[in-house]
Amino acid sequence: MADQARQAELFELDNGTMRVKIANLGCTIASLSVPGKDGKLADVVLGFDSVEPYLKGAAPFFGCIVGRVANRIKEGKFTLDGVEHSLPINKPPNSLHGGHKGFDKVIWEVADYKKGYPGDVAVTATYTLTSSTTMRLDMEAVPENKATPISLAQHTYWNLAGHDSGNILNHSIQIWANHITPVDQNTIPTGEIMPVKGTAFDFTTEKKIGTSIHEVPGLGYDHNYVLDCGEEKSGLKHAAKLKDPSSSRVLDLWTNAPGMQFYTGNYVNGVVGKGDAAYGKHSGVCLETQGFPNAINQPNFPSVIVRPGEKYKHSMLFEFSLE
Repeated sequence: MADQARQAELFELDNGTMRVKIANLGCTIASLSVPGKDGKLADVVLGFDSVEPYLKGAAPFFGCIVGRVANRIKEGKFTLDGVEHSLPINKPPNSLHGGHKGFDKVIWEVADYKKGYPGDVAVTATYTLTSSTTMRLDMEAVPENKATPISLAQHTYWNLAGHDSGNILNHSIQIWANHITPVDQNTIPTGEIMPVKGTAFDFTTEKKIGTSIHEVPGLGYDHNYVLDCGEEKSGLKHAAKLKDPSSSRVLDLWTNAPGMQFYTGNYVNGVVGKGDAAYGKHSGVCLETQGFPNAINQPNFPSVIVRPGEKYKHSMLFEFSLE
């Protein structure tokens, strides 16, 4: 690992208003600072001060890009063009976020090669500060020789009050989704597309995250929302609007992906982060735009298969404001 530690480093983007630090390990957003209503900058993502804890695996996917296939694949198996593929079962009984060594655990620079999935894939991710308080992420992937499932996700844990401010249950959110894909006891989608109206999953109008979280089976929200009703602008649709009442910070998220994992940091437990902040359950919220989980094994879900000659494209726009 020593060799890898020398190569892992942090890069800063700063446009005078917002400041972002990105690690080449996992293409990770390690910090993102934006002003609150008092004009003061606060770092609104969970993470670590240096690259070492990321290298040691201390983070439950803090800030990184996960892939080759984000989320869960049932029993780590799928068949493509008549060939069965088996993946590492790193989250029994399923394969999660690309297996033991997903895209989050490699130093990005060279195209990344993996065993398990068919063929080789060249992947790029570009972070751009497009205005004083807006960041864009463009992810692209090209299969080099064989068809393969590809679905990347950006796994940042957001806390708009500041990474060290406690839980996000007081944040409110609106999600432009009339449906979710419900899951079985192993968190694998059943294949059903379920309307959210009248359930604890309904965020079609702005609602506090903590309002109905106790009605959700398990420890909180960890569900794929079907992004089916957001307005469009420049090829991206409105996915979510996250708001923190204490700082007045707002994050509007736009994407071209069909789904979004809404995850309330249910499994974060005593992680010591930046400035020795202790991150507990619900310390951050993830808004992971993505292909639907286990889509490779669900014929009625939008396909995540990309064939040679095709290009996977996934863009996200993070717009910060005060309200």
